[in-house]
Amino acid sequence: MSTAHAPSEVLESDACYLAMKTHDARFDGSFFTAVTSTGIYCRPVCRVKLPRRENCRFFRHAAQAEAAGFRPCLRCRPELAPRAASWSTEDASRILALQAARLIDEPDAWAEEGPGAAQIAARLGVSDRHLRRIFEAQFGVSPLQYLQTRRLLAAKQLIADTRLPMTQVALASGFASVRRFNAAFVEHYGLNPSALRRAGGTEGGEGKAIEVRLGFRPPYDANAMLGFFARRALRGVETVHTADGKEPAKGSTPTYVRLARTLRVQHGGQAHAGWLQLRFDLEREQVLLAVSDSLAAVLPIVISRARALFDLDAEPMAINAALHAAFPHGDGLRVPGTVDGFELAVRAVLGQQITVAAARTLGSRLVEAFGDAIDTPTPIDGLSRLFPTPAALAAASGDALGQLGIVRQRQAALQAIAREVASGRLALHAGADVPSTLAALQELPGIGAWTAQYIAMRALRWPDAFPAGDVALQKALGVTTARAAGEASQAWRPWRSYAVLRAWHTPPAPSEPASTVAPTATSSDLATAGPVPERP
Repeated sequence: MSTAHAPSEVLESDACYLAMKTHDARFDGSFFTAVTSTGIYCRPVCRVKLPRRENCRFFRHAAQAEAAGFRPCLRCRPELAPRAASWSTEDASRILALQAARLIDEPDAWAEEGPGAAQIAARLGVSDRHLRRIFEAQFGVSPLQYLQTRRLLAAKQLIADTRLPMTQVALASGFASVRRFNAAFVEHYGLNPSALRRAGGTEGGEGKAIEVRLGFRPPYDANAMLGFFARRALRGVETVHTADGKEPAKGSTPTYVRLARTLRVQHGGQAHAGWLQLRFDLEREQVLLAVSDSLAAVLPIVISRARALFDLDAEPMAINAALHAAFPHGDGLRVPGTVDGFELAVRAVLGQQITVAAARTLGSRLVEAFGDAIDTPTPIDGLSRLFPTPAALAAASGDALGQLGIVRQRQAALQAIAREVASGRLALHAGADVPSTLAALQELPGIGAWTAQYIAMRALRWPDAFPAGDVALQKALGVTTARAAGEASQAWRPWRSYAVLRAWHTPPAPSEPASTVAPTATSSDLATAGPVPERP
């Protein structure tokens, strides 16, 4: 095996071996074990016979293992592991390297075939040479090696879990041609892609769903996540199903089992529309994702958005180390994301100063008036519309929006966001630059600090977002001002988004009933809770 550069993060080999010995899913994706006697690298949860300690090498990233000459395990399948966290408050070089890795990992950040080292460097405002130097110091591999591993593992998942033609697999994974794809596969894995395809895999074909599996690290409160989306589900766009298939009674705590929704993906100058469905397999620490065949060409993007929707790449051990003392009952909570940043921004504006139920009503009216119709399979009842496009809302008249019950201040905010997104000046996805996006949002009419932070938390996937002016948050923290809330939150950096979710789930003190938060709603029912309306 070749020798890779040593990364700046040193792994504790004995601790890694113990985690592998116990198949501890909390460490899944946090490191990979390479076995020198077989030339294979595995996830900590792999169920193969435990290798001898002296035959094991441990790597922080799959790209490091592959750069050292190891091949991915066909049993535990490293491509299913949750991705490593890419946030830091440490030195500038580390932050820059992690930002570069985050851009590589985020397919929505690139409109065409994908990033090169020069493109990434230009996006980050540094030279190509400087980026390569700090990236190799951090990860032990070059940006191109990291990107190549990401593409190959994405292709490997499509080959194993779908029956997509190899040409489609190659293009969807970011390869410019089938020839380059085949050459890279043979060079890295020593076999032709077709040899990897499992017999009896999911059959493709016209109208049939594509099914893939997505890993996550426990603990995970799946019912809390599904319940969050159930309370906000827009008619025609999304549905969340209970275990008994019935509408939950008011005031009850139902058990939810799956979420289904429609979505549109704009990529490479083309729009792809369809649906997805997700359900948890908690015993295996996986989410089962079914996707309509109409989205096959953009499947890696859909997978990335589904992971963001359920926050499957969170690292609960690091988060809980910072937050458990303050919020001991929230270890399994995740930050709900979105499959469409523009949609999330629109819903955030609609929810300003009103309850979740009222915001859901406005959102459903907006979908009915401006969303395109879509056909979905009979088993997925209730899905009939796509969320409106930025162009559709930018062109909407004030009278048409007013008839839906949207006040003029919200109309101005909605249309300003729609125009910026439609023009390409504003990007609302996990690859966007957080400080500049926050600043751009707050330059728009009707968008203040609360809304911008909420969008950053859920659409930009910023784990340190903190809407300090939120009334329900202040109530849970026992403070009365945004400044006091911000000061109280400093110990939770860089995981303040998770602190917000845990604070929202904190029950009110017995002497202070929930009705004190808002006259007509409990804190968990508030769509937004800013102390004053956002500026016009």
